[in-house]
Amino acid sequence: MASMPIDGVLSLAWVLIALPLVGAFVLLVCGRWTNRWGPYLGVLTVSLAGLLAIAMLLAMMALPVEERTIDVNYATWMFAGSFSADIGLQLDQLSMVFVLLITIVGALIHVYSLGYMAHDPDRRKFFGYLNLFVAAMLLLVLANNYLLLYVGWEGVGLASYLLIGFYQARHSAAAAAKKAFIINRVGDVGLSLAIMVMFVTFGSVAFNDVFAEAADANEGVLTAIGLLLLLAACGKSAQFPLQAWLLDAMEGPTPVSALIHAATMVTAGVYLIARSNAIYDRAVWAALAVVIVGIITVFMGAIIGSAKDDIKKSLAGSTMSQIGYMVMAAGLGPIGYVFAIFHLLTHGVFKAGLFLGAGSVMHGMNDNVDMRRYGALRTVMVFTFITFLFGYLAIIGIPPFAGFWSKDEIIHAAFERGPALGVAAVLAAGITGFYMTRMLIMTFFGKPRWEDGAHPHESPPVMTVPLVILAIGSFGLGMALLFWGNIESWLEPVVGIASDPLPYATWVYIAVTLAVVLIGVAIAIWTYTRKPIPILAPRGSWLTRAGRAELYGNQVNDVLVVRPSYQLARGANWFDERAVDGFVLGIAGFIGGLATRMRRTQRGFVRGYALSMVGGAVIVLIALALVRLA
Repeated sequence: MASMPIDGVLSLAWVLIALPLVGAFVLLVCGRWTNRWGPYLGVLTVSLAGLLAIAMLLAMMALPVEERTIDVNYATWMFAGSFSADIGLQLDQLSMVFVLLITIVGALIHVYSLGYMAHDPDRRKFFGYLNLFVAAMLLLVLANNYLLLYVGWEGVGLASYLLIGFYQARHSAAAAAKKAFIINRVGDVGLSLAIMVMFVTFGSVAFNDVFAEAADANEGVLTAIGLLLLLAACGKSAQFPLQAWLLDAMEGPTPVSALIHAATMVTAGVYLIARSNAIYDRAVWAALAVVIVGIITVFMGAIIGSAKDDIKKSLAGSTMSQIGYMVMAAGLGPIGYVFAIFHLLTHGVFKAGLFLGAGSVMHGMNDNVDMRRYGALRTVMVFTFITFLFGYLAIIGIPPFAGFWSKDEIIHAAFERGPALGVAAVLAAGITGFYMTRMLIMTFFGKPRWEDGAHPHESPPVMTVPLVILAIGSFGLGMALLFWGNIESWLEPVVGIASDPLPYATWVYIAVTLAVVLIGVAIAIWTYTRKPIPILAPRGSWLTRAGRAELYGNQVNDVLVVRPSYQLARGANWFDERAVDGFVLGIAGFIGGLATRMRRTQRGFVRGYALSMVGGAVIVLIALALVRLA
């Protein structure tokens, strides 16, 4: 492990965070005089961070494997007795892949936003929030201790609140931002409690200290920490049971959806679990809980994605499902850590392309998000269609597109752990083929179902060029990471890797998975091409209705959390008003009443005071006489 001073570009890890943070400061603090050039500053800062990240990757690759972890403490942040926490960054193979994803995909989203937000009067503020989001996420993945990671974690939550509620004049956007913020606070409680338990157990919250002590720690304590970290991951990565905020997050501008769903916020939970692999390797029950949460969310997201007619919400359900794959893989331990990160990288690229493609469709359709009002757009939005098609082929896992290489590895790891888990992963892949084909057909094929006055058109180059770059990544990134980048050996020093034998040859699992995916594709084609797609959605089966209602997650939260919280608040308010205030005000009233009555004895006449004195003396004498006689 390298220690300060560190020469060369690897010593500039702090600059990665500083660049977008300075951009956010200038854009949000310096006022309207930055309106004209501010958005370009936002693009420039993240783009420079991306170029710096590439240079750091090349420098890291030139180092021997044992020297690729750069851990630098810049200052002591806080101390109390034997406890201290530093402001320090750790750049290693795991954080490096996240830095590349965040900065490069983030830069493309920034460029795209120049066109998408061109006519928005508050676009300077929008780019400031984007810069703040990127800076917070970089701090999260570069921190070398859990306490500093928590700062980045909360920064991401703040930035997401600002971006989801960017159109704050709309009640739905304001409500969605509050919902995301509050649900994430539930997960944040898990992270804060986990950090406290680490401090009590290990006396430190630094990664190196915690992971070194975890090897000899009590398994029950590690299980508690693992479950608390899982709660935190469920909040940020929209996993069951804290998934309800994700679809409402579509109220923000489409570039926000791409940033949250591809490169930043939803990946934070996967990073937290993978980074904490030393804990989960010992906490078997916590790791099992991670697998269960992941596989439940895989199917929840797939069902929701199959039922929604809003193109962004259907993609949001897809994100839930794909992140569920990653969480499930991370719960498998050394068999799955690498492949969880592998799929996270490929998903970050093709899902960004899909969301930005959806934004391009909306741009040409007067911001209409209803796929039942689309149709035949491939003829008028050629670039958008081709790039969206590349993302579609990647997410359903058609070779040689990126998703085939990464998702199939997760499916193989699931079969290594057990046939039931593997079969579930394959079935979810089939549903992915169904809902993504449904989306493709409803949007780009069939007859036009456009609203009166709609004139769909291709987006400007500032929006289509990022789409083309992401489409190229959707095609070649999987092969590049697996064969040229050797993602397995790259991540092995940080997260470890293991493999169990499969009962059958690998090609059998590949063939079965592809067959199931193609069956899902065929069902979608048969369902949505044999007759015209109705403008108004039919009632559908009970599962379709449940999917449209997001599997009643909001209703469950309302019954289990919102209403009890409301009743508890009413009860606490009653107790405060009647008991607490009643006691205090009652004493005050008693003293006031007593004083009022005592005041009546003070009339200002000397004869009255003399009579009182004589009366008092008589009473005292009588009392003394009674005492003596007794």
